[in-house]
Amino acid sequence: MEEITTDILVVGGGTGGTAAAIQAALAGAETVLVSEFSWLGGMLTSAGVAAIDGHELAAWQTGIWGKFLRALQQRQPEGLDHGWVSMFTYDPRIGAAIFAEWVQELPNLRWIVGEIPKEVIRRDDRITGVKFANYTIQAKITIDGTELGDLLPLGNIPHRWGWELQAEFGEPSAPIKLEPWMQKYPVQAPTWVVLMQDFGEAIAPEILPKVIPDNIQTSSQSSIFEKLNEKFAQAWAHHGAEAFLNYGRLPGGLIMINWPIAGNDYGEGLDRLIATPEQRRQFEQECFDHSYNFASFIQQQLGRRYGLATGVFPHHPDYPDHLQNLGDRFSQGKATPTAFALHPYYRESRRLKGIVTITEPDILPVTGGDAAPLRLDSVAIAHYANDHHYPGHDLPLLPKSRRWGGRWTGTPFCIPYGALIPATIDGFLVCEKNISVSHIANGATRLQPAVLLLGQAAGMAAALCIKTGKMPRELSVRELQAALLGQGDLPPIAPSAIVPLYNLPPTHPQWLYWQEYFLDRPEKYPASGEEVQGGTGREKKKEVQGGTGRYGEVQEAEEGGTGRYGEVQEVKKGGVVDFEDSLGKFGESEKSGVVGESASQVYQGVFHRLDVQHYQITFFEQVFSDQNKPKGGTWGLITLRPEVNQRLLNYPDGQKIEVFGRLNPSGKWLTIEQILDNLAGT
Repeated sequence: MEEITTDILVVGGGTGGTAAAIQAALAGAETVLVSEFSWLGGMLTSAGVAAIDGHELAAWQTGIWGKFLRALQQRQPEGLDHGWVSMFTYDPRIGAAIFAEWVQELPNLRWIVGEIPKEVIRRDDRITGVKFANYTIQAKITIDGTELGDLLPLGNIPHRWGWELQAEFGEPSAPIKLEPWMQKYPVQAPTWVVLMQDFGEAIAPEILPKVIPDNIQTSSQSSIFEKLNEKFAQAWAHHGAEAFLNYGRLPGGLIMINWPIAGNDYGEGLDRLIATPEQRRQFEQECFDHSYNFASFIQQQLGRRYGLATGVFPHHPDYPDHLQNLGDRFSQGKATPTAFALHPYYRESRRLKGIVTITEPDILPVTGGDAAPLRLDSVAIAHYANDHHYPGHDLPLLPKSRRWGGRWTGTPFCIPYGALIPATIDGFLVCEKNISVSHIANGATRLQPAVLLLGQAAGMAAALCIKTGKMPRELSVRELQAALLGQGDLPPIAPSAIVPLYNLPPTHPQWLYWQEYFLDRPEKYPASGEEVQGGTGREKKKEVQGGTGRYGEVQEAEEGGTGRYGEVQEVKKGGVVDFEDSLGKFGESEKSGVVGESASQVYQGVFHRLDVQHYQITFFEQVFSDQNKPKGGTWGLITLRPEVNQRLLNYPDGQKIEVFGRLNPSGKWLTIEQILDNLAGT
């Protein structure tokens, strides 16, 4: 048993835990990261969800999320435009390599692999460390980055699991009483992601199905196929087989199978996830078998052009014992675990009872607007539509989506610092799907980019606690915000947006100014979520949360520009953030900017306006000579950039248009980086 003492302990190498550990160590704190699996990144890598959900607009590409996206763009030679479920799909091996390299660059970050927490060390109302099978680690600040909030019950930290009725938080979409199906699904269903591969003209190895448990004694292989047909028959009945396969296309002929419609979501006996370890393993085995059978069904229906991918996910001694032998009596013990993610994609966790709980009204846009109310305690932004998964059931939810840049996107909202802090426990933070959030609102906070950013916030908060000698609840939220914006003494991984503004990407020269302006004057934050252009960046302003008070206290400071926390000064460089300087030497190969240009080309056609923020382009056939380009035809026309969005709003219907952009054949859209003026007036 090795005993370790450190400043910060992060338990769990998932999306949020990895971000928290990197940020804490980059800010100078001695940090230990303990992960169960040999890949870091959780949802983004080891869980196989290599199709990123949301944060696609240029304005949301900030912080560690923007940095990770830029790294993917530079390292994925085929680009990121492959599937239609996401603007960015990639090989998960590349994502895992990025996180591993970032961790290895930091000498004050120790990464321990293959351990799960056994006991939380608690002294009165303070968490002081965690015991594992081979380590006892004492820490000043402990961060729970596990997939299911495993430290919460171990530390007897108050938390939630399951639904809240409408009477508890006043959430419009919450049930007045629980329906029977809601009792069956206390949380959202997980998915064990499997990667299939397009073998082209070759014949893929046969995927023989698992035995169906309720028919194990009498089934023949043919009768098992019949049962699979019954279970999965409606999977692509509405979308069609081609759209189904294109949904999660990745580079290199890989196909991510994470399909919610009569697919591989699995929700039988979800309470087993928080029962005994044996019951959790039983659920995981069933979840795995369900995805295995779905892959078999896909091959049976669509042919042996499609088979299990090989060599993607690692064979590793950390792989759970009950998943080492994945064969069955029909495949004679020959299985391919490397096609399957290392663990399920968990959409929901135990959820902390924090100082602040995020509920549905916090994530919905204000009446008549396109953004939620601005919070003074914001430490990250999220924006995804409220997305829930219950196999065979739909939950009516109030909408929080809009059209922008020619496509549908979620409306933004703030993640408050208090959602990361227990209501009554010190020395502890959370940074995954285990934040203080209602079951309803979890559908919008659980996505990969948002969890990366709240992980960065947790890591920076922990580092500031070490620097100042304070507990998380004692930390000034304004000091934390300044650090995340790149205006504090401790360096961020990359400056991270605190205030959602659709039309101000991080490369805009007034990005920092307007971030601070609206934090100081929240009453002026526009319901549209868009800054009205024309400010000078030099107006005098008042800090609303200066001083060094505890979290949640409001104090005033003198008028003047806001620089580093606690200082009153003019905004340097006119409010410009130097993204290169802010990174120092860490990850220096990933430069700042907006993702997408490397695969872009010039295209010409006729512009069509179908409705507000709904555009198409009919290509000029003679422009295309490459067999991989469209031979004429009409495609969707979209953009992620605010300056292009503005031009599209006013572009004349039926006029010729020449653009610089990139194609997504699966989604049949063209993403514009720039509108050229060569055809203007022709």
